[in-house]
Amino acid sequence: MASTTSTEQSGLFSQLLPAFKKDTGIDIKVVAVGTGQALDMARRGDADVLFVHDQVAEEKFVADGWGVKRYPVMYNDFVIVGPKADPAGIAGKDVAVALKKIASANAVFISRGDKSGTNAAELRYWKLADTEKGAGYKECGCGMGPALNMAAGSGAYVLTDRGTWLNFKNRADLAILVEGDKRLFNQYGVMVVNPAKHPQVKEKDAQRFVDWVTSAAGQRSIAEYQINGQQLFFPNADK
Repeated sequence: MASTTSTEQSGLFSQLLPAFKKDTGIDIKVVAVGTGQALDMARRGDADVLFVHDQVAEEKFVADGWGVKRYPVMYNDFVIVGPKADPAGIAGKDVAVALKKIASANAVFISRGDKSGTNAAELRYWKLADTEKGAGYKECGCGMGPALNMAAGSGAYVLTDRGTWLNFKNRADLAILVEGDKRLFNQYGVMVVNPAKHPQVKEKDAQRFVDWVTSAAGQRSIAEYQINGQQLFFPNADK
């Protein structure tokens, strides 16, 4: 399975995959990369199933014939975290206003810069803000955990999915500053890679995972995953 760093670094798979194996006897090896890289892996035939979070890119992947069908599976949201003192004064709900303030203050903002689903969302938000990114904008070309570590070490702002943030231990002086904007919604989907493109794809096993994770048992397992009493992901396969 090619998946995102957020599903891995949030700890979700440590709950889901043992439950799936218990029900089916099937082992899954996960390669956790940015969504863009995961889709590229699948196009090369290096994955059987995808679990990612960039709906526009996922729908194009299926439309272009690389995936059999896209299934919604769960959602959470993005947040902007930064130093508690909030030198750019971004605290609030509106993501576009927050980014404008970061840019005008030339505050340091760590971008994933890795074509991940989070990076794609971040670039959409900058477009909404309709502003130059500012002198403090830095691309790390890295996963969510390393980006958070960089922000913690340098007192910078960063966009993160809430799941990875809740599982992140090295917070230093960082806190959630922007949350609750409906545009920060973060949908995940699952897809079997099209065996017509790559005959080596383990289609039956891959489809069993898709069927399981969108079933009542799989959706319950997602809902039950919590850290310190907080639910990280919200199943919505039936939506």
